[in-house]
Amino acid sequence: MFSRRSTFDLTESDFAVALREARHGGELLDLTTSNPTAVGLAPENLQLDFNAAEYHPDPLGIPSAREEVAGYYLDHRQEVPIANITLTASTSESYSFLFRLLCDPADELLIPTPSYPLFDFLATLDHVHLKPYPLLYDHGWQIDLHALEAAITPRTRAILLVHPNNPTGHFTSSGEREALYRLAAKHNLALIVDEVFLDYPLSGTTDTFAVPDSPALTFTLSGLSKVCALPQMKVAWIVTTGPEAVRNEAQQRLEIIADTFLSVATPPQLALPGWLSHRRATQQAIHQRTGMNLERLDELLEGTHTTRLKVEAGWAAILRIPALEPDAELATRLVKKHWVAIHPGSFYGLPHQGYLVVSLLPRMEIFHQGVNQLLNGIKPINAM
Repeated sequence: MFSRRSTFDLTESDFAVALREARHGGELLDLTTSNPTAVGLAPENLQLDFNAAEYHPDPLGIPSAREEVAGYYLDHRQEVPIANITLTASTSESYSFLFRLLCDPADELLIPTPSYPLFDFLATLDHVHLKPYPLLYDHGWQIDLHALEAAITPRTRAILLVHPNNPTGHFTSSGEREALYRLAAKHNLALIVDEVFLDYPLSGTTDTFAVPDSPALTFTLSGLSKVCALPQMKVAWIVTTGPEAVRNEAQQRLEIIADTFLSVATPPQLALPGWLSHRRATQQAIHQRTGMNLERLDELLEGTHTTRLKVEAGWAAILRIPALEPDAELATRLVKKHWVAIHPGSFYGLPHQGYLVVSLLPRMEIFHQGVNQLLNGIKPINAM
């Protein structure tokens, strides 16, 4: 009765069972949260001051809403025409639109690892195959460009990158960017660039991939979920850039896909100008929270055998611990016996032993107590 693409293994892992039971059974110190609305970082007093009684659908999104997105990129020193902006209901939907735009069934996309565990489900539902390429760590993260090029086959259609990456916090360097453009042009590939964490560098400024004169066809993704800390408002976007002929054809095809679904509701599009105009205050609060939690984390790790890998941006930090226990078993034990939740590194494609991923978003008192509980839970390891 059902398609093969919707056949998923729904068996709960021991870690998932432990989390569910702990959340129902007591005060869990949650160091996995990535939802700013759950930790006091969402904007307050959101207003909906408009009339949404009439419906005038536009496949790409209401022009006034797309103008606000173009204004966001002006703040990043790039002038993007609204004709090259497509609104979607989420970054996940943006990916799905692009997978359908670029790939026939069984075509391939190259994805970074470590990275957020979202793409497997999307690729399965859209009949796309994923091939990983590694990010390497040596006093900081970098793309293994040789491995990336070696992974390209005649069925490869695009290179996907996350800028900055989640959870590594790696920003694509200027040298890596130029190499990616060369690879894309050489092999006739598109770039799909997820920039949801672009506004959250730990220091300095950041450069977007939404460059109108990009030498390769490039789709830059972002949305309200991270830009305004409003995941519940369900507005995201795709910016299409690159050489004129291929960019125009891509945008025409993308418009047909978007017109088929018309998924973005009118009220959030009308509210978009107000929400984007207040983003800086929210981003400042998130910067302050993540910066203080990162500083506190380093203080608490001092003198232990647990270390933190270098991070340039985002809301997460990777912890390196002695690889003496499978990370999923360790994370499950920490939930059951120490009432602290932390993601195993393998959740993001890291090795199955030796890595944990901690969110920097929790309230500071929860974060402090949670890290202490974490270190107590792995003290036998730290003591070795």
